[in-house]
Amino acid sequence: MIETGYSEMTATIATLLHSTSVSVVDYRCNAGPNDRVRAERHEGYSISYVRAGSFGYCSRGESSDLVSGSFLVGYPGDEYQCTHTHVRGDECLSFQLAPAVIDAVGGCPALWRSQGVPPVPELVVLGELAQAAAEGRSDVGLEEVALSLAARYVDVVRGRKRQPVAATLRDRGRAVHAALWIDAHAHQPLDLEHVARETGLSSFHFLRLFARVVGVTPHQYLICARLRRAVRLLADGGRSITDVAFDVGFGDLSNFVRTFHRAARASPRAFRRAARGERKILQDPLTRPH
Repeated sequence: MIETGYSEMTATIATLLHSTSVSVVDYRCNAGPNDRVRAERHEGYSISYVRAGSFGYCSRGESSDLVSGSFLVGYPGDEYQCTHTHVRGDECLSFQLAPAVIDAVGGCPALWRSQGVPPVPELVVLGELAQAAAEGRSDVGLEEVALSLAARYVDVVRGRKRQPVAATLRDRGRAVHAALWIDAHAHQPLDLEHVARETGLSSFHFLRLFARVVGVTPHQYLICARLRRAVRLLADGGRSITDVAFDVGFGDLSNFVRTFHRAARASPRAFRRAARGERKILQDPLTRPH
């Protein structure tokens, strides 16, 4: 099930886990704007978490720009191309799933047709938990969190309509760079006008452009960026919940707790216990549909 489309000259690939149900692969690509683009093929079902960088993805006649916090979904046999027109390099944690897993998590196979999925809090928190497990910063099993992510993906995207991206290459580059800028400054107080100023656009035009290209509004992306950092700090376990809230950019503890609970379906304290290997928490509140 491991996909091998990357050239050894542009990427390093490490298999972190291989079982009959799930393979977990770490991809680190250093391709840039001038590198050759070639067609590749998904060899199985997969969902990949973009933990850093950005790249363009085209499959089945649809294109999207994936940024940190996005997900790439693969369907067996679908051809695709990845480009790095705006930014050099990306890092992904890829979960390649056996057909039995797709059957087990429910939903029709059409939900797994190749596509890019924008950063949404419900998926981001599990993507970061998986990354913590991959780096040995969490006691949760990597296969367990992979299966939880697959189930949560079905829950989140069921009924979601894909919106084709209609934007010029220059505008797509503006949106991608704005997302990377937000990600780097998410711990600071930011508002729409502040971020729009970085792109040289009015707030109104920037809002429309960003949402069209990235798939979420700038504020939604900012919340995802802060939640990603919160999960890392909670998994490390060295800071209090209050310190985590303020360190990642939330100015109010109660707001952080509410926002985190909506995304993770568990409180920050319970999520920390899940990161330490408390399976009941991972299997119950984190994966149970609303």
